Amino acid sequence: MALRATVYKAELHVADNDRGYYGSHSVTVARHPSETDERLMVRLLAYALYADADERLAFTRGLSETDEPDLWRQDLTGAVELWIETGLPDERRLLKASGRAEQVVVFAYGRNAELWWKGVQNKVSRARNLKVFLLPAEQTQALAQLAQRNMTLNMNVQDGTVWVSGDAGEASVEVIARED
Repeated sequence: MALRATVYKAELHVADNDRGYYGSHSVTVARHPSETDERLMVRLLAYALYADADERLAFTRGLSETDEPDLWRQDLTGAVELWIETGLPDERRLLKASGRAEQVVVFAYGRNAELWWKGVQNKVSRARNLKVFLLPAEQTQALAQLAQRNMTLNMNVQDGTVWVSGDAGEASVEVIARED
């Protein structure tokens, strides 16, 4: 029998001082059986950093679908405006995404994130619509400790750092932009 996804419900209260965006979002996220709490929480972090009032940013089937990112924003015609990946995707996936979407964003995390970036940096340099952010491993691991099946998270963003607090505690994550 195949394992099923676990459903997580989150109430996100976002105060993004860097973008001047303030809003609340109720989201439901399916956690794939092979997915960690860390990856789930990084997806929620990415959502908070790109959420806006139009509510078109959506979680996709992610790990279950190879032709979809973790999150995306589509326009009313179905064209992809924003493609968000979490983890350490290979350069072919990023180049393909940059051809399909107006903007591609990667939130790389884990012990090998910096090494991954050094390995793909030159290969993806022609993708002018790509933004890469590195998240420190110890900070995303602390973020993972906040994961609960039903959670309310307050996410305050200022100067590239996200402070997250919830019933299970608090964590801060520095979002470090990488350039070509």
